[in-house]
Amino acid sequence: MNTLYTVITTIQEPTDAVLTLHRRLQEIGGWLVIAGDAKGPDAWYLPDCDFLTLTDQLASGFSLAEALPTGHYARKNISYLHAIRLGARCIYETDDDNAPLPSWQPHCVNILNARKIESISNYQDTDVSVFCSKWVNIYRYFTNDQHIWPRGIPLDLINSSASVLVPVDASPISSDTLIAPIQQGLVNGAPDVDAVWRLTQDRLFEFEQRLSIWLSPGLWCPFNSQSTWWWPEAYTLLYLPSHCSFRMTDIWRSFIAQRCLWEMGYGMVFHGPEVVQVRTPHDLMRDFNDEIPGYQRNRELVAVLESLNLRMGADAVPDNLRTCYEALVARDFFPPAELALVNAWLHDLEVIG
Repeated sequence: MNTLYTVITTIQEPTDAVLTLHRRLQEIGGWLVIAGDAKGPDAWYLPDCDFLTLTDQLASGFSLAEALPTGHYARKNISYLHAIRLGARCIYETDDDNAPLPSWQPHCVNILNARKIESISNYQDTDVSVFCSKWVNIYRYFTNDQHIWPRGIPLDLINSSASVLVPVDASPISSDTLIAPIQQGLVNGAPDVDAVWRLTQDRLFEFEQRLSIWLSPGLWCPFNSQSTWWWPEAYTLLYLPSHCSFRMTDIWRSFIAQRCLWEMGYGMVFHGPEVVQVRTPHDLMRDFNDEIPGYQRNRELVAVLESLNLRMGADAVPDNLRTCYEALVARDFFPPAELALVNAWLHDLEVIG
């Protein structure tokens, strides 16, 4: 049985990046799952691959399949459910324009030798210089003083040292084994940055290969869907919302997922570059407009999530996810229709068991 399932959504024939990824997966016995959409091919003729057309998705038995909008990145949710139903022990998600670097390899949920960035309270009795911020610009830990930030960081922090909690050369290396059921790899070439960076600094970029970072509970850094690894304890948190802009769906998911991770006792792990993106042409002003809800409300969104009284433990994750979305619907981040999709997602997971 395959244990590593890689999930993408696309409206294209297999790209060169996907073919490279497919070869790497075949070398390690992985499997590729593709969610199609209203546009695009009817099939991919590749071995070790499940291409799910809209017809396939509607015939899947998943209640979410009929409720999801078409022409939307969130069709990827059906691929997640498909992989989980097939018994995936790890789900790797990426996009059809990301090709694995030589450094790409499957990760383990247990992490050794990661640099730890911990809550401010853990440094109060030390001589380490720290900055009072709950936000961490993780990109600065994989660059040599380059001015770059991940999509989703508040704009008022992009020029501030406050977006680095602990100086790069002061972050301690863990001697313990850390468990991280969600892990993010960085992207070379066209990294995942916001439209402001693209409009002002757009260029090819390469991160440095450095030790991974473990971000403790209580600290925020957005993560995306470009090169992300998920393990079963966190599968419930894979859900991508539909009723928000394309540029916000994975970012707002990341904040909700992090908040729920904290109640499981876990932090996020970020790895050095794993893939290279050959970026397709974008309308940068359209990207900017799609990101305006985040520029305006990311701080408010995490404040809402921080205010919630969630339950501890892995068994509480479904209820915690629903609670997060109920609170965000109440604050008009999402319309009530999003809750119907969340409930369908949770129902499908319960049926899968």
